[in-house]
Amino acid sequence: MSTKQLASDIFEAVGGTSNINSVMHCMTRLRLSLKNESIVNDETVKALDGVLGVAHSNGQYQIIIGPSVAKVFDDFTLLGNFDKSPQIEENLDDTEKWTFKKVGKSILNYMSNCMTPLIPVLITAGLFKALNSVLGPGILNLYSETDDLFLFMNFVFDAGFYFMPIYVGVNAAKQLKVEPMLGGMLGGFLIVPGFVNMVTDGTKFTPLGINVSLVNYGQTVIPIMVSVYVMSIIFKFFKKVMPDSITTLATPFFTMLLTIPISILFLAPLGTNIGALISSSLLLIGEKTGFLGIALVAALWPFLVMTGMHLALMMPMMASYFETGVSQGILLSGAYAVWAIYGVALGAFFRLTNKEKSAAFGYFISGIVGGITEPTLYGISLKYRKNLITMMIGAAVGAAYAGIMGVEGYVMTAANFLYFLSFVGGTSINIVHGSISVILSFVVAALLSYFFGFSKEELKLPK
Repeated sequence: MSTKQLASDIFEAVGGTSNINSVMHCMTRLRLSLKNESIVNDETVKALDGVLGVAHSNGQYQIIIGPSVAKVFDDFTLLGNFDKSPQIEENLDDTEKWTFKKVGKSILNYMSNCMTPLIPVLITAGLFKALNSVLGPGILNLYSETDDLFLFMNFVFDAGFYFMPIYVGVNAAKQLKVEPMLGGMLGGFLIVPGFVNMVTDGTKFTPLGINVSLVNYGQTVIPIMVSVYVMSIIFKFFKKVMPDSITTLATPFFTMLLTIPISILFLAPLGTNIGALISSSLLLIGEKTGFLGIALVAALWPFLVMTGMHLALMMPMMASYFETGVSQGILLSGAYAVWAIYGVALGAFFRLTNKEKSAAFGYFISGIVGGITEPTLYGISLKYRKNLITMMIGAAVGAAYAGIMGVEGYVMTAANFLYFLSFVGGTSINIVHGSISVILSFVVAALLSYFFGFSKEELKLPK
């Protein structure tokens, strides 16, 4: 349906010019001030092709349309010859009480909006790695790991993922309405080569006499999201108090002068420190609760990855593997989360009918072949949040089965379709149970995402 037709249908459904005081829009909603909301039938409006839902808030009748709302707004104002009010910020319902649910939703919205613009980057980088996995020494062996073509493909993948803090920093700053390039600069500081070399070499780093936690923040997202949020507060303060004559120079300088030390000394390492506490707790739970603990860690694994906290868990995992040559129990949990994520992508591909259907298939291929989870994690699970639950359940089911059956891993493999080889090296029944456990995570997550991962409104998104 064209935006003109949708605007006309909405115009008629709300009572036309005689019932409209004013009209404006935000990023997804057409916001109407109506003389009499009671004469409008919500179900009639929601049934219109192109309408995702309606809401009553702050004395406005809000019609949820999605990204095309600006075009609908233009056509709508022409119908009634209304003044074109400027776009306003999304969901400025300040009178609504802050609840745990609202805070959680706001955090997820912030994270999602930071990552959604990166989906083309994530999927492209993932597909390059998938292609390298197929053509390179992993499968067809058409070239070696030292071949320039292999290196080229790997460079493209690194360009997409390693510099994640810079990309996320720009998007976060845009959301918070501060200078985007400052967000990118802050992300760049977290992965500047000199600092990364210190992390690799274990060199002590004590600016201002305070010891900095040496962590490689490449591919992380939470540290920069938190840091840019704090930066936005500092930036807005200086912008407010600085004289106009020097604000262009002074505001960015003093913002970064304060933000970078705060970020590198306190905010960015926060995830690492919390991760160390969580990892030790999860390891203890895994030891004390058997298969239930394994299932719990598997369910939480994607969130640990998003925050970078999984690194604290991987250290004891790797140490145990190198000492014994065997991975078992909680040490295998991450694999089931990965396969559940692939299942979500496939379930989404079969369920969605809009323009994101092909994207979901791309997410699936980049995962099952290249071992890349981020496109699905950020492009589906964070966007269509019921899939966070389907992902967690799928991961937990497969991990619980592995825990009950005592599955063991003997080979370190890629997190793609070759992962089944990790169960080779023990008994034949271990291969069988290991394969079943992985397939369980994949199938359960795929089925749950297909049947329960999307609301009716989400499935009505324009094709």
